[in-house]
Amino acid sequence: MSTVVIARLLALLGVCLSCVAVHAQPSVRAWGRSELPYDGQVTFVRLRWTSGTYGSPPVGRGFNMWLHEFPGAEANLMSVVGEFTAVNARTNSSLILSLDDPNLFKHPIAMMWEPGFWVMTDQQAAVLRSYMQKGGFIIFNDFETRQWVNFEAQLKRVLPDAQLLTLDSTHPIFHSFFALEEIDAPNPINHHLGGLTPEYFGVFEDNDPNGRLMAIVNYNTNLAEYWQLAGRGLFPIDAENTGFQIGVNYLLYGMTH
Repeated sequence: MSTVVIARLLALLGVCLSCVAVHAQPSVRAWGRSELPYDGQVTFVRLRWTSGTYGSPPVGRGFNMWLHEFPGAEANLMSVVGEFTAVNARTNSSLILSLDDPNLFKHPIAMMWEPGFWVMTDQQAAVLRSYMQKGGFIIFNDFETRQWVNFEAQLKRVLPDAQLLTLDSTHPIFHSFFALEEIDAPNPINHHLGGLTPEYFGVFEDNDPNGRLMAIVNYNTNLAEYWQLAGRGLFPIDAENTGFQIGVNYLLYGMTH
């Protein structure tokens, strides 16, 4: 049976992906390594940046904002990837790499949290540009409203001509494993994102919407909260499932395009 057929059956049956994830129970010590064996396993990579900004002039907020939802988000997502796909997923550890770490080029996908506060050096911008132009795929997650201003400014330092194009559920990334017709995992009402509508944007090679997707942007939403807090009864099960399905699709798409 093909993976597409299996994916559609899982979606139709309403499989509780969070029920798989909740058993991960990660140990912080095992996750977020700076180096791991390069052994063919697909490893989750979280990007580390050193300081945050908000608007102009820069105003820092919080400490290690790039570390939000660590390590539960990656542990639970990779547990689902390993359980439901044929991917040889590393399910017992992950990497945290700086933006200019040469080891980044060993991994096809990386994820950044809180890019609304992200700043970087010129060297880091150059390395990130090279990574994306050579086939790397980046997931930007967890920022909202006026934080867009800083995110877009930093992205333009990486790719000065980049356009951020709106994505809807018809884009292939939302069908790379799970065939999703609905991509709106609603934000909880009693949450700082409550009342905001999730939006998704793409950064394409040569700004061609039919070309290679170099990065996806989760705006006015935080998919990783669904991964981290899975199975705790804090979110509707349908929303948790959608959050996991989108995450799995991101990883499968990034590895195959």
